[in-house]
Amino acid sequence: MREYLLVLLIAAAATFLVSGLCRKLALRFGALAKVRDRDVHTIEMPYFGGLAMLCGLAVAVVVAWQLPFLGGQELVIQDSRAILIAAAIICLVGVLDDLFELSALAKFAGQIVAAGVVVALGVKMLWIPLPGQTIALDSSASIAITVFFIVLCSNAVNFVDGLDGLATGVVGIGALAFFAYCYLLTVTQDLTRATTASLITVAIAGACLGFLPHNFFPAKMFMGDSGALLLGFLLATSGVSLTGQIDPSQMPSDRGLLPTVLPLVLPVAILALPLLDLVMAYIRRTYQGKWWFAADKQHLHHRLLERGHSQRGAVMLMYGWSALVSFGMIGLGLVQDRVSVLVAVGLLGLALVLLVATLGRPLNGRTRVKPRRVAK
Repeated sequence: MREYLLVLLIAAAATFLVSGLCRKLALRFGALAKVRDRDVHTIEMPYFGGLAMLCGLAVAVVVAWQLPFLGGQELVIQDSRAILIAAAIICLVGVLDDLFELSALAKFAGQIVAAGVVVALGVKMLWIPLPGQTIALDSSASIAITVFFIVLCSNAVNFVDGLDGLATGVVGIGALAFFAYCYLLTVTQDLTRATTASLITVAIAGACLGFLPHNFFPAKMFMGDSGALLLGFLLATSGVSLTGQIDPSQMPSDRGLLPTVLPLVLPVAILALPLLDLVMAYIRRTYQGKWWFAADKQHLHHRLLERGHSQRGAVMLMYGWSALVSFGMIGLGLVQDRVSVLVAVGLLGLALVLLVATLGRPLNGRTRVKPRRVAK
């Protein structure tokens, strides 16, 4: 655990320090978030937060390779190296989009390339658990399902990246929950505690923690597509890597199917809020006769603002919702007694009630956003 804590602190410190430099680069090269009708910010804001998080994560992972425990696991080094290489590719796609506003097709192609690279380097789904059996995937099915899963999660974070600090905090909370699951699973089942999923998720949490002071309201910079695509990609590949490093037969059978399938369910649960937003946007835009990627101002965070919540209030509500879902899913997967199961179910139920209640608040006038200036 001490090595994981060190990785988290290094990722946080490196990201915090590099963010200032990345902000200056964004201002110099004109990578700025323009003010559009659907946006909440009122002035242009510099991007490249994703580049800072990639640097922080890379520093932390490279340091982890030198540590006696994590650095002694060849499979962890191999898989984390593959994830870092592919993460750099998808972050580059986001950087290019922040600079030149790539078309949706170009961004999609870049995501496919990054997913294909990580699969080619050996990080892919090997099995799918079903009631009473585990299906081993052949090569073609493994590649197709893994690429689809990675691209889906990569795009999901984009849909929740609409308020200062929202995506950073939601993903950071989810990454901590994912790390807790990975670590507790290895402890309770007496497995090796060094896994790629644990390393990457704790590094994600650290990177988000280090970037949050620059990104929380009032933000000094945005993560941009370089950050949104990066965080979704890292969460997805963490889940995929765990399926390849833990034998499903070693999972706790007395808890049913959930502990076995949880490595794949957790990234989706962590991104439940943006995935829900994605599905709602697809249905809404299709019903209106628009392309699913045509932007609008009807996302969940927009609706919270319309109902009178401040930016900070809306962000904190969505933080709470994400924490309840993420840690509630972990409870269902790991707890053994009936009382704990009821508590976990209660957390999930509270998350649903919280979401419905906050979205159902009556309008309370316009959202007031204080103007902010960008230091040139």
